[in-house]
Amino acid sequence: MPTAYISHPACRRHDMGAGHPECPQRLDAIEDWLLTSGIDVALQRHEAVEVRPADLELAHTHRYVAELSETLQGLAATGESRAMDPDTVAGPHTWAAALRAAGAAVQATDLVIDGEAENAFCAVRPPGHHATRDQTMGFCFFNNLAVAARHALDVRGLKRVAIVDFDVHHGNGTEDIVAGDERILMVSIFQDPLYPYCGAVPKGENMVNLPVPAYTRGGEVREMIEAQWMPALEAFKPEMIFISAGFDAHREDDLGQLGLVEADYEWITQRVMSVAQRHSKGRIVSCLEGGYALGALARSVGVHLRTLAGV
Repeated sequence: MPTAYISHPACRRHDMGAGHPECPQRLDAIEDWLLTSGIDVALQRHEAVEVRPADLELAHTHRYVAELSETLQGLAATGESRAMDPDTVAGPHTWAAALRAAGAAVQATDLVIDGEAENAFCAVRPPGHHATRDQTMGFCFFNNLAVAARHALDVRGLKRVAIVDFDVHHGNGTEDIVAGDERILMVSIFQDPLYPYCGAVPKGENMVNLPVPAYTRGGEVREMIEAQWMPALEAFKPEMIFISAGFDAHREDDLGQLGLVEADYEWITQRVMSVAQRHSKGRIVSCLEGGYALGALARSVGVHLRTLAGV
């Protein structure tokens, strides 16, 4: 079966202003790499659908969904922009992009569960892993991956899923949503201290948080993953795996100070796939999170996709 690649033009139109690192050009860089590498022919392309409010409320409170929806729709109508926090700006195109970003994650989940794709990658923005149950933060509005994971459990009937997060920043929003949910195992590795300045102490027994200091390189990261992620994932036996695929731990990315390179992302993807092949029928859904050095982002997404697609 093919690897599904899901995106939408609306995700590019979301713009938080000149000079903001979470910029539309991130998706352009990935698309350019796909075209020049030739891997595009190995992917099954899909346009992202809009997420349903009922799916958003699997991860977020009803009040948060209603209030954020009203705010973003209002900005779409007036053409204005609004700072939601010091780092996160909503504009006239944010509503459409947020619907498609979360919708892509749910759509990918259905494609993979239904056997129409072996795995999937969602090239979407805005990202999601800092969005908590009831708060917008860190460039994120809806928690795309948490919505998809809960959809797999609550709508599609899976019993156990795992979330893997290798963004340089701790996925505090995802942790806020899934901590204590025994149906979900979340494993993550992130620079500490670094925004959002939490995660060193997990919020639930279903969390395996690996904070690492600045300038940690790939070899040390691999050792920690092998020693702590892998036994937990093997024991949990997830029926599906979701990846918060942030590539800002790359040594060229200025938003963090870790030392990963493309080969490390390839290795991490291979190790996650090995668990999926043993326990999850190969089922993986990966969603773009961080990654702000455009060249490094494109190359890193490239090896991630090549590994997922087996080419």
